[in-house]
Parts: sequence; C-alpha cells; structure tokens
Amino acid sequence: MSIVCKVVETKKDLKAFIDFPHDLYKDDKNYVPEIYIGQRSMFDKKSYPYYKHGDACLFLVYRDKTIVGRIAAIHHPLYNEYHSSNAGFFGFFDCIDDVGVAGILLEKARQYSLKKGYTTLMGPTNHTTNETAGMLIDGFDSPPMIMMTYNFPYYVDLMEKNGLQKEMDLLAYYVTPQKVEKKSLALSDAINARLKTKGIVVRKISVHAIEKDAAMFEEIYNNAWEKNWGFVPFTHEEFVYLKNDLVRIIQPDFVYVAEKNNKPVGFMICIPNMNEILIHNKRGRLLPWGIFRLWFGKSKIKTIRVLAMGVIEGYRKQGIEAVFMSNVIKEALKHNITGAEASWILENNTEMNQSLLNAGANVYKTYRIYSQSLV
Repeated sequence: MSIVCKVVETKKDLKAFIDFPHDLYKDDKNYVPEIYIGQRSMFDKKSYPYYKHGDACLFLVYRDKTIVGRIAAIHHPLYNEYHSSNAGFFGFFDCIDDVGVAGILLEKARQYSLKKGYTTLMGPTNHTTNETAGMLIDGFDSPPMIMMTYNFPYYVDLMEKNGLQKEMDLLAYYVTPQKVEKKSLALSDAINARLKTKGIVVRKISVHAIEKDAAMFEEIYNNAWEKNWGFVPFTHEEFVYLKNDLVRIIQPDFVYVAEKNNKPVGFMICIPNMNEILIHNKRGRLLPWGIFRLWFGKSKIKTIRVLAMGVIEGYRKQGIEAVFMSNVIKEALKHNITGAEASWILENNTEMNQSLLNAGANVYKTYRIYSQSLV
C-alpha cells in the first residue's frame, strides 16, 4: 500500500479536506457535521480575518488514493507576541485509527513549526483558542454542543504514542434548570438589589442597539480574559466576524450585560445549541433542506451553551456572576430548556469551577490541549 502526504492547494483539495470527517464519522451517531460553507470560509485567506495576522498550511494523507487523515499546521504570531512564547500550533486534526498515519500528519506540523522558528508544538486549535479548540478525552456518550469539538476515543492514543503530552485540560459542565437550588435563585434577588445600590445594573442585551452592545462585549472580553492561560485578544476584524455569526442565532433572553453608571463591566452570552439541528444535516450542506431545518427548528431547541461570561477586574466577587447565572436559569425554565453546558472552563480556574459545582453543575466532558518540545 502506498501512502502519500500532500499539501492542500486546489479547490478540489480543500473540498476533500473539509469533507473527510463526514466519511470518517459516518457511522457515529454523535457526530455533528460542520456547515460546509462556514468551513470553506475559514480557509479563505483573502477574507477570513485570522489570515490578516496568521497563516496555516493544510495537509492530507492518502493511502492508495483514499484519504486517511488531515491536519492544519498553524502559524499564530499574535499568540506568541502576547505570551512571549515560541509555539507553533496544529488543528483540524482527523485521522483513522493508525498511529503511523497520525505520525505522518504530526510530523508535517512539526516541520512547518520548525521552519517558522518555533520550539514547541501545541494543539489542537482551529485556528486559535478563540475558535474551537481541544481534543475530547472524556464524555463520548453524547453529541458536542455548538462550537465544541468531537473526536473518537482513540485519538488520545494517537497523540500519546506520537510523543505529545498534556498541556491543559478544558472542562465542560452540564446543569439542568431544575437541579439548581431554589435557595440560590432567591439569594440572587437580594444580590441584585444590593448591586443596584452600588449603581450596578444587570440587563438583557438590546436588540435595537446590537452594534453598541457588541462593541462593549469586545472590550470586556479582551480585559476580563487577559490573564487566562491560552488567551489571545481578538482583533477587531475577528470579533466583528464572530459577532456577525452569533447575531443570527442569539436569543436576547439569554444574553446579559452588567453596567456601572452606564459603563459596561461584565457580560454573559448563552447561545442555543444549534447542533440539535445540524446533526441531521448530511455532510454539512444547507441545501436543499438544511436551511429549512435551521429556520423552523430553532424554536424547538432544548439545550443552550454558556459561551462566555466575563467581569472586569475590580467588579468580581460582588455577585454579578451569580445574577447572570440566576437570570439565565429563570429564563431557561420559562423557555422549557432542559439543560445547559458551560464551556470551556480551564481546569486551573479554581473560582469558576467551584462556582459551577456550587450551582449544581457537573463536569461531563473534558477536552485537552497537547504539547511537545521540538528541540
């Protein structure tokens, strides 16, 4: 059998790169196909904002003309500037259960990173930690939530047998509205009243002032997360791109802003789990029927994902986070939401992990970022 690794160069190659997971996971009931046009746009170096400051090289491995693996070798200079580090990245990794094939793919990422002068390889990130990141290592019994990754259990062996080690684990919590203690909801009313005496108001996002609120989210995000492991600030272009995607699906009842004297100090964004619908979209195509599933199915979604919650320094531990969570839980009960995922949470974020446990949530999926020294 002949094995060939080639660089993705043509539109045909890119289509094969995007479609490979659909074939690999065709018999897996928990696999959710990514929307094809969304994936294609992510690799458009003329329009996707990541490529204004970074780069990536895509590879496919063929065995006797059949694709058996894919990977992206990623050059992310903004991350290294921000962290004063020297790391190359890999992402969009998918592979058959073959350590040798995985080794070929990872070696391409190593060689690419070494040519860029990097001394460490990290991943998976697609393309950055602001996008989908991490390899699922625990919690394979259910489909992923929107904007979360999914892979076979054997991927762990593919990493470890090729010399990669744990860098950081990312946790996903699950909670049902009914599981949250009534006492905590009652306390949140008192906390909210106390916040108001300090000039802090928690409100829903304004659908009539979405651009203003979005600009506020950008500022808070880049401030609130600045000390977190793996964080890299959004560029303005990246944030606008994400905002334009999220505006199509967000429900105002699940997005909150905290303001002190009309100055933003925190926010919480929950999004409907569109994967409940997308799991039925064959090969990620929206046409001919996929677009109708999205349009008519949105109101029937029963789970949500807490995508982001941040409070700037100086306003933490005052109860803003508790009010955010309480408000979302109350709305979830009104909308007949059966459960929510909070993800991803760094394993070393002691405060947030304890808060979620106190609220009745439990870790039900774990994702891992791997690393390997190149020198």
